[in-house]
Amino acid sequence: MANWDVIVIGGGHAGCEAAAAAARAGARTLLLTHKLETIGEMSCNPAIGGLGKGHLVREIDALDGLMGRLADKAGIQFRMLNRSKGAAVRGPRSQIDRRLYREAMQAELSATPNLEIAAAAVEDLIVEDGRVAGAVDAEGRAYRAGRVVLTTGTFLKGVIHRGEERIPAGRVGDQPAIGLSDRLYALGLNMGRLKTGTPARLVGSSIAWDRLEMQAADDEPVPFSFLTDRIEVPQIACGITYTTAETHRIIAERLGESAVYGGKLTGRGPRYCPSIEDKVVRFADKESHQIFLEPEGLDDDTVYPNGISTSVSEETQDLFLRTIPGLENVQVRRYGYAIEYDYVDPRELFPTLEVKALPGLYLAGQIQRHHGLRGGGRAGPGRRPQRRPRREGLGARPVRPRRGLHRRPDRRSRHPRRHRALSDVHQPGGVPPDAPRRQRRPAAH
Repeated sequence: MANWDVIVIGGGHAGCEAAAAAARAGARTLLLTHKLETIGEMSCNPAIGGLGKGHLVREIDALDGLMGRLADKAGIQFRMLNRSKGAAVRGPRSQIDRRLYREAMQAELSATPNLEIAAAAVEDLIVEDGRVAGAVDAEGRAYRAGRVVLTTGTFLKGVIHRGEERIPAGRVGDQPAIGLSDRLYALGLNMGRLKTGTPARLVGSSIAWDRLEMQAADDEPVPFSFLTDRIEVPQIACGITYTTAETHRIIAERLGESAVYGGKLTGRGPRYCPSIEDKVVRFADKESHQIFLEPEGLDDDTVYPNGISTSVSEETQDLFLRTIPGLENVQVRRYGYAIEYDYVDPRELFPTLEVKALPGLYLAGQIQRHHGLRGGGRAGPGRRPQRRPRREGLGARPVRPRRGLHRRPDRRSRHPRRHRALSDVHQPGGVPPDAPRRQRRPAAH
């Protein structure tokens, strides 16, 4: 039976960053994911960055992470948000070509030393002497390691909701992870259900682009990565349209089809990404809501209508979409849906993201109530990634991590306030009482 230092489960944003970070630190690392061809897949909105999130992409880049560099290779509409304001509140954002990003991520991971990649549906953990010792897949194969990082995204007992449909899935076309969820519940962890949603995907050739306001990319795109000199990918424009009073009427009349308002799920949704049903109910005084029509690739006719994620039936989606200017004759490539999944309360974790109840097990991404983008750069087996070599010395010997691979990591963060601000961003009830707190330095006189 093969052994590794670190096993990472899941090949989304958080999993890719965790696997690459562990391998860079010198750990023999295994990345396990359902399908090799979906590593680096952008499941929902094919965009990276934005207000607040763009800062985190650059922090990931400063820690030698992948996201910033690969976004620079796949970005097709770079825009600096809040450009007219101070530098501290500007937000770099780019629409991403799904295929280019996926291919770039797979190529990067395949070329990473110390990293092996395998296709397997992990369904359980190996636990020995009160700590994690590896993972077991659905076929009964065992993979042993002293550190295991779970980055399961929306796969833990995931269920898709669309009108009256209920489909067990981690995302469209992929099976959920049932056994892993049962194992986490068996540990006595405080867990719950969350929901997120995605809009319909539209056929670009069926949109009346000539009737829409168009938003071009910046004339001089600003890269995410400090190692990127300039953006070479062709830039495109996105369309802008708005919902109408008729759109709102149809949704309000059929609100019972919604997964949330129809009482079909209990999971809470993210504040920063409300569905169109949420907008109609919570902002009833507004006559319209803005929609960005974002192409998903340079050679892909699929369009992502940013701003109208939904879980109503396919019939209702057809009806309300065709009340939107420019979409009167639109064709739908794939209908929108909500997905509900299990998460672990982040108060069950140390600041290193290690599970308190099971030493050696770490969580990153949406499994701990994070957006995958937020958790990815700080995922890993309890160690800081190596420092980035200077630009003029990229071929130099990498800096080794200060902690040994088999030593137990210090659970106190060097910068606990900053770490808590990132890892507890969605945490209910505030910061856990046992979290370390930095003492304020006395003022100088």
